[in-house]
Amino acid sequence: MASKKKPNKPGFKGQQQAKVENGVFTYSGSLTLDQLCKKIGISAVDVIKSFMMKGKLISLNTVLSEDLVAEVCIENNLDFKKEVNASVDDFTTIDIFNKEEDKDPRPCIVTVMGHVDHGKTTLVDAIRHSRITEGESGGITQAIGAYQKTVNGKKITFLDTPGHEAFTAMRARGAKMTDIVVLVVAYDDGVKPQTIEAINHAKAANVPIIVAINKMDKPGANAEKVLTQLTAQDLLPEKWGGNTMTYEISAKQNKGIDELLEGILTQAEILELTANNNKKAVGGVIEAKLDKKEGAKATLLVQNGSLHVGDFLAIGGLYCKVRRMTNEFNKPIKVATPSTPVVITGISGVPSAGDRFMAFDSEQQARDAANTHAQAQFLNKNDGVSLASIANSSDGEQSVPNINLIVKTDTQGSLEAIVSELKSIDIPGTKLTIVHSAAGEVSQSDISLAETSKSIIVAFNLKTSAQILDLAKERKIEVRSYDVIYHLQEDIENALKGKLGPVYEEVIYGHLTVRNLFKASKIGQIAGCIVSDGKIPSSSKIRVYRDDELVITSSLSSLKRFKDDVKEVLEGFECGVTIKDNFNLEVGDILEAFGMEIVKDGR
Repeated sequence: MASKKKPNKPGFKGQQQAKVENGVFTYSGSLTLDQLCKKIGISAVDVIKSFMMKGKLISLNTVLSEDLVAEVCIENNLDFKKEVNASVDDFTTIDIFNKEEDKDPRPCIVTVMGHVDHGKTTLVDAIRHSRITEGESGGITQAIGAYQKTVNGKKITFLDTPGHEAFTAMRARGAKMTDIVVLVVAYDDGVKPQTIEAINHAKAANVPIIVAINKMDKPGANAEKVLTQLTAQDLLPEKWGGNTMTYEISAKQNKGIDELLEGILTQAEILELTANNNKKAVGGVIEAKLDKKEGAKATLLVQNGSLHVGDFLAIGGLYCKVRRMTNEFNKPIKVATPSTPVVITGISGVPSAGDRFMAFDSEQQARDAANTHAQAQFLNKNDGVSLASIANSSDGEQSVPNINLIVKTDTQGSLEAIVSELKSIDIPGTKLTIVHSAAGEVSQSDISLAETSKSIIVAFNLKTSAQILDLAKERKIEVRSYDVIYHLQEDIENALKGKLGPVYEEVIYGHLTVRNLFKASKIGQIAGCIVSDGKIPSSSKIRVYRDDELVITSSLSSLKRFKDDVKEVLEGFECGVTIKDNFNLEVGDILEAFGMEIVKDGR
């Protein structure tokens, strides 16, 4: 009787498929340092010492990222090749589409985006109930965050996402779920900051944009203003000789909707969207939640292949068997073909929007694939990008420094001046791209866009909230703050030249509350304060907040305990302070002490 092979351990199956042949080390799956060194016949101790000299700490049991495997191989005169195998490696790295195999036409997938109050929700509702629809009865009871419409015998899939943040969150996780973006712009309001954000998010995802100019039912409505503003955003309308489709609509009165839908079909034909109905299903998570009755529940979008009841799925680091599958009408279905949204339950946990899923032949395969992905996510954490890393990676000859920037400023005037200065930078062999620019504080949307587009955020004359800074650190996004335009420009130029100086980061030292005020003839106003948190150095810069609003930014000119000058005051202690600017403090004012400190690792 033939002996059964023992299954490979989840996450380490590739170690049995590693070999050296003709000077090339070929492997798949995951490898520890010890396993790699044994395979290529070198001393693990020597490799550990080599990495220590470079400031990297690894051990025999460290599971190596692809970059580290490459580094070890190259240093030992070996070429390397990682084989992609869905049954072994992280399944989320497999391409969803293959032009050689995918010959079946598929419905296009559309996301509607736009500025708040411009009619996005009304348009979505109008599309759901549009009369051009064929094969549907009566009104629609929307059960999930996606739905399909049949237009002239062809289906269109609409993703009803909350906006560009959700759209970009999906992109940040590697799930390009949208073929076309419909951008809603109200003719009377025109292109607003949030409209520009949506445009830039769509551009970063390399998705074509169709513009729906809304509210054209109003007396005197004229689309010329919007068309001009779109041109300023590099969206030249077709009627002006460009490539951007624009449609004048009234979502409220259901006018122009049919023409818009037909325009979407035209764009879909240009894209020549295809899939393979006979493949195992792959796709992404649109939304997910924990249902009190049904447990973990997710809306999936099948992007390629066909999903069947009974299939075993890996969904990110989770897995399940598809026991029941429902469509947008909450009706059970047996098969979901490409571009079809469905709801499934019974998952081993709650996945995140944008997580990739893939169908497998057995529960063990799905479980192993999920475990491998979870491990890969842990091992291959994004190191992010910073000006320092760009400068350090530039050798002036072999590499071409490339910086993507998101620029946020306090005013529109500052924004125009900074963008103008940045565009004037001309260093041969380098590339500077402004992915997005706007007046206003750094937002969660900016962090998401920076993550997707591998951008650095520069903030001018802005106070970035602690919450946003924490999110930026978590996502490995560099946020740089400036108050002098020249310094900003100089840092960008030096990074492109590979000559960036020390990296500074704002540090909040603590806060003081003003309790009393005194007048001194020689000094001026003295504020009696208590340190409410942190510790206050005498060299601090100061932001003064009154009724939760920033009123002035200055610096300490003196810090005293009783009559003595001191270098710092700790939390809970009282002190006397004066600030440099001729500004009258008031009892109850909050003083935030901060400074700029060098970050040794460039982050």
